[in-house]
Amino acid sequence: MVELKEVRSKRDLLRFIKFPFKLYKDDPLFTAELIHDQKVHLSEKNPFFRTATVKLFVAYKDGKPAGRVATILNPAHNRYHKENILFFGLYEADKDIKVAEALMKRVEKEAELINASAIRGPMNLSTNEHCGFLVEGFNDPPILMTPYNPPYYNDQMESLGYRKCKDLLAFITDIPDELPRKVYRASEIAERSGIKVRRVRPERLVEELKIFQAIYNEAWKDNWGFVPISDDELIYMAKRLKPIIKPELNLIAEKGGEPVGFLGMMPDFNLVLRKMKGHINPCSILKALYYQRRIEDLRLLLLGVRPEYRIRGVDALLFREGFKGAKKYRRVEFSWILEDNLPVIRLVEMIGGRKYKVFRIYEKGVLSVEC
Repeated sequence: MVELKEVRSKRDLLRFIKFPFKLYKDDPLFTAELIHDQKVHLSEKNPFFRTATVKLFVAYKDGKPAGRVATILNPAHNRYHKENILFFGLYEADKDIKVAEALMKRVEKEAELINASAIRGPMNLSTNEHCGFLVEGFNDPPILMTPYNPPYYNDQMESLGYRKCKDLLAFITDIPDELPRKVYRASEIAERSGIKVRRVRPERLVEELKIFQAIYNEAWKDNWGFVPISDDELIYMAKRLKPIIKPELNLIAEKGGEPVGFLGMMPDFNLVLRKMKGHINPCSILKALYYQRRIEDLRLLLLGVRPEYRIRGVDALLFREGFKGAKKYRRVEFSWILEDNLPVIRLVEMIGGRKYKVFRIYEKGVLSVEC
């Protein structure tokens, strides 16, 4: 028998957070965020909770946690896209299909209570964070802020009537000694038009991220699943990113002092997190200090150019300068990229990127809803 309980106390929340540690205890690729950080992220200290309604549930089998899920009503998304979607996320479950069924039936009940037209996910907690279930690429460890899960999650979703809504792609490439000549030619065109690139200034990170916010909210406004980043979310993001941001990997393109594009790469701090195993103590801190110097991979997670400056070499110039700072690393992952964003896919392939992971968003609902 499977029993579901809503998280209503700090003790319940700790069970919710710690369940994956049990589920993945024998999986060397599992990467846990710090328990302390997860407690903050799943609280009112996270500005997302001030505008969205999030409910957390734990499934118990024989009195022991066997799964978990969150329901997420995000008014910002629904207003922007003129939809009435209930999202689910933070999903984890053992192989028992009865556990998966109990979790998703509860999600469906919550959807009925608000007359949602469809259920979509996983989102942890929005498209600005972890999205999708891994469906290809199970042999490679997850890069910073990307999903990881057992293959059977996809079987569970299919068996419960959930279907593909959108695939998100990840590409990987070795850091090249030289970029393709096309990149240099395009970047020279941008330079001749007066565009310059500079590094982000960590001591003024909030101001720099406001530049990112403005470009992101304009450049991505027509993208699938896009939700504008609020000022509160920006400040929260700055606090989370400041310890790991590297100026040489985060660049702003300007023309006449006006920002027109940005590029953001992050070292794969997941290598460190796998060693810390969710805990902050003297031993884990020493491991963090040791392993952060051995990070070999990067994730390119942000690349944006104002619409009026596209096809003018700005992205090539950002790539050229960004890869100068990436020379000491081994590989870079480009993720995530919408499966139908062909211009970006072709650009990544041009510099040697190969698709190696796919993350899938599922949906269940009325036929009139279009992903």
